[in-house]
Amino acid sequence: MKVRIALYGALREADPRGHLELDVPPGSTIADLRELLAAHLREHAPQVNAGLVRISAFASSEEILHNHREVPADLELAVLPPVSGG
Repeated sequence: MKVRIALYGALREADPRGHLELDVPPGSTIADLRELLAAHLREHAPQVNAGLVRISAFASSEEILHNHREVPADLELAVLPPVSGG
């Protein structure tokens, strides 16, 4: 299934449109999607630190999605890297 992923923060440098579409096998979890996205970034956007995906939050428009959750169909997901500031 196709999953549309909105990218924020430093991850946005991976695509000028600010989002990616990845093919994800049905039944995949957020943990699976996290690995697929990191692999995609290493291959197609080496300027982006793919390690950020490991520590980023994945969210729908309504909630944070934890690793054990199945990837929802027909939704745009957001990947939210950690932020800092003062």
